Amino acid sequence: MSDKVIPLHPASGPRARPAVPPANVSGPDEPEAVHDHGSSPAAGLQDQVAHAAAFLRRRLAGDYAVDQFGFDAELNDHVLIPALRPLYDKWFRVEASGLHNVPDTGGALVVANHSGVIPLDALMTTVALRDHHPAHRALRMLGADLLFSTPVLGALARKAGHTLACNPDAQRLLESGEIAAVWPEGFKGIGKPFAERYKLQRFGRGGFVAAALRAGAPIVPCSIVGAEEIYPKLGELKTLARTLGLPYFPVTPLFPHLGPLGLLPLPSKWYIEFGEPIETASLGAEAAEDPMAVFDMADQVREVIQETLYRLLSQRTNVFLG
Repeated sequence: MSDKVIPLHPASGPRARPAVPPANVSGPDEPEAVHDHGSSPAAGLQDQVAHAAAFLRRRLAGDYAVDQFGFDAELNDHVLIPALRPLYDKWFRVEASGLHNVPDTGGALVVANHSGVIPLDALMTTVALRDHHPAHRALRMLGADLLFSTPVLGALARKAGHTLACNPDAQRLLESGEIAAVWPEGFKGIGKPFAERYKLQRFGRGGFVAAALRAGAPIVPCSIVGAEEIYPKLGELKTLARTLGLPYFPVTPLFPHLGPLGLLPLPSKWYIEFGEPIETASLGAEAAEDPMAVFDMADQVREVIQETLYRLLSQRTNVFLG
């Protein structure tokens, strides 16, 4: 039994729509779902069971498709995104704004700040675009090597459509009309001490800018407030981190003192804002070979995100209530 591989273009191209629309969300070209309020709860339950049974039959028979990166749209929409919705809707109560700045069709690169010890900010951004963007776009994250070398997590990341944070993969996604996303602060961002919260770390050499320039794709700055407080990092156990091969092993007010209970994130109130896109097409692909042009644009993106973070923080009155 083997799953079918579908080409990245046109099946995942600018005008493509996922094979299976997200649960409880109407697609951009579909009429709003009609709810039959006269239906009994039993009938609704029967429908859910029937859909679940059909889904399992397709999985067991290998009757599903993946693209060249391993993206399994059906699994993503029926299993992975629904598993994250309770965190997004109920625990963090995320408010996403500026979604119209992410194009309905065509490629774009979302660039966001990174924080929170565990990268839940990336996952919540994925839910924001899939559930609340007018075109319900799938976010294709560019992740670190450690993610893809970790058992189970690496396979799930591939199924969710994510790939290594390298220029060739980023460029292929963008040229194929996908929404890619990068968190340039990397482990320095998510692993920084709580005392340095919302202070952006370096964005590296700006490789993400070069990929966007070569593809002629706009860069969409994304600012996330709330993730810094889910696991306030007070210190780290460096020896243990080296032993486990981890970039850091955090010490928070609850972890590792309370064991597994300490892994429960604090219910901070989140805000995700997508800023106005920064166009790259007018500069031409040759600008990607100019180190100063790449650095200047990376610095511009960083400044936009930092200023937006300060503005959002100034409007917040309470970490947990918003």
